[in-house]
Order: sequence, then C-alpha cells, then structure tokens
Amino acid sequence: ETSITELSKATGAAEGTIFYHFKNKEDIFLSILDDTRNRVIEEFERYLKEGEFDTGLDMIESAISFYFYLAGMMEEQFLLLHRRHPHELAEVNPVCREHLEAIYNCFVNGFEQAILLGQKDGSIRKMSPKKTALIIFSMVDGLVRFKTYNLYNAGALHKEFMELCRRMLQKKQIQE
Repeated sequence: ETSITELSKATGAAEGTIFYHFKNKEDIFLSILDDTRNRVIEEFERYLKEGEFDTGLDMIESAISFYFYLAGMMEEQFLLLHRRHPHELAEVNPVCREHLEAIYNCFVNGFEQAILLGQKDGSIRKMSPKKTALIIFSMVDGLVRFKTYNLYNAGALHKEFMELCRRMLQKKQIQE
C-alpha cells in the first residue's frame, strides 16, 4: 500500500492537490489504467492501420512482433497489466474491468483480423479465428510475462515462437 504522502513526494504534487483531483487511491489507479488503455490501444491500432502487409500471415507475424516491441517500449504499462491487483479489482469494479477488457480485446481483435485476412487470401488455413487469436494472445503475453518478471529472456524465444505460430496458422505446412 502506497500512502498519499509517498505519492505526493514521488510526484511532487501537494497532498491536497492529489485529493482534489482523486477521491482515493483507487481513483488514482483507475486514472493510470485509463491512460495505459488509451496509449496501448492507440499504438497497436495505429500499427495495424498504417502497416503494409502482403498477406494475413504477414500481418499476424508483424502484429505479434509489434506486441513484443510494445511490451518493451511500454514496460511500466505492461508491468501494471501483469500485476494481480488490476484483475482482482476488475472482479468488483466495472470501470477497471472495462479498461482491461478494452486492452485485451484490442490485441485479440487485431490478431483475429489478421487471421480472417489470411483465410481470405489463402495464407492461413481454416480454423476458428477468435479461438486462435485468443490462443496466440495467451502465448505471446505469456512470453512477455517471462520478461516482465525477469524469469527468462523472451527475446531468446522470438524466432522459435514465430516459427511455431507460422506452422500453426499456415495453410501449406512448411517442409523440412
């Protein structure tokens, strides 16, 4: 538990100013989570919108790589998302739940969009786009958590992870 006095010292803002803008520490946390939501979604959606992809398979591979990049670029935000507290709070606080769902849905929907494009252009085999997007998100986020908690260098697995995803998705299996 961080006290308001500690927040005041860390931010340079007077305690009264903090209380003027926020009713309590939960409001402060929700404001930080809202900012995280806006920044993460803006970056990921911009990448998908502005990116030039030859196929859906290229798009999902690029989106996965961008997720790794984004997690490194926004390390503090991903550390926040990977903590237990936001998920426990989301069980009882609908605003917190809405923020988390928006962030996770942004990634899953982006992956699903790439899978649908790949199925349309023939680069990705027929499978459930939503379920596959959820599985890919779970795997990539799991690797990022390794890095977040300093358990394993996720970058060391990037090549193998991308190959695994390619093999799982590709319509025509890679011959060895």
